Amino acid sequence: MAAPLFPARRVHRALLRAGAYGAWQGGTGGPEIGLTLPVDDLPTLERVLATLGSTRATLIIPAAQAAAWTDALHRATRAGHEVAGAGPPTPLGALDIAVGQPVQSWDATTLNLSHRDLRTLRDRGVNPLPVPGEQAQPGRTLRIQPEDLTTTLADLKARGYRPLPVRDLPGLRRATLRDLLVYTYGQTVEANFTQAHHVIDLTSRPDAVMRVAPLPDAPAPLPLPRNTPTAELHLDSARLVSLATRSQLGTYRAYQRSLKDVGVALRERPELAAAQAVFAVTLFYGPLEQAGFTLLDLPPARARLYGLGFRVLRLVHGTVRPPSVKAPKMAWMPREEFVRRFG
Repeated sequence: MAAPLFPARRVHRALLRAGAYGAWQGGTGGPEIGLTLPVDDLPTLERVLATLGSTRATLIIPAAQAAAWTDALHRATRAGHEVAGAGPPTPLGALDIAVGQPVQSWDATTLNLSHRDLRTLRDRGVNPLPVPGEQAQPGRTLRIQPEDLTTTLADLKARGYRPLPVRDLPGLRRATLRDLLVYTYGQTVEANFTQAHHVIDLTSRPDAVMRVAPLPDAPAPLPLPRNTPTAELHLDSARLVSLATRSQLGTYRAYQRSLKDVGVALRERPELAAAQAVFAVTLFYGPLEQAGFTLLDLPPARARLYGLGFRVLRLVHGTVRPPSVKAPKMAWMPREEFVRRFG
């Protein structure tokens, strides 16, 4: 028999991303990140607690073993950690007793839970944890294996992330169908665009919002010979929207810091060594103009095409009000000037 088109695990995770059984969704796009650690035995739990130190996290504990870990779990909750359950939730009250407080979240990403188990958890007010991301993203969750905790924790803090238990993420809410659609868009349309155009990701920091792609030519209306290599800026729309909901001033500062990331990339990335100009086509050209970019009007047909694309992005990422400007513009700066200002 042929393998199913949609494997069970993929369907299961898609349901969780859409909010099935009351699944949580990560919060707003600040430096906070929900840290989750699956712990399978008591010695590992002891090592994890020692390694975390003052950093708080969500510890995923197998419910069937929790009764034998009472002392360590009580120490964990007194230190401010969140305890989430894993495995079949029977008996659920035993985990609450072992932890010393009601458990509010459960790891539902594995397939060892039946629909009846998940309904039981939901009816008891216990929600599935958010499906963890493959890499760190602002306001989202990241699952770390205990053996990787030391290096990953140091890396997250060096990049400006602030690890927290999932329950403490600002803006934590129930997932909806829109969250699944946004995720699907990112994994298909945006991922394919990134691969096809060789886009370089410069979003290592939680407040970084720019990516850059090398181009072999200078598209109109750049006042350069057509065969001039250039570099095109791309905004991380999801991050920009999340930052804007928190602070307009913070968004502007993130914009400025991200331009410096591009300046470093121009100096250090061999793919960008030949680029003679940096440009962006965007509705959010105000900060670029303030930063010294020259604005150019697009040909009407291209402006309409880009405008349609930006409207789709606003719909996908949930912006409530469009920018006050109606038509995108091209903002550009010669390489030497860009490196002088931001490199």
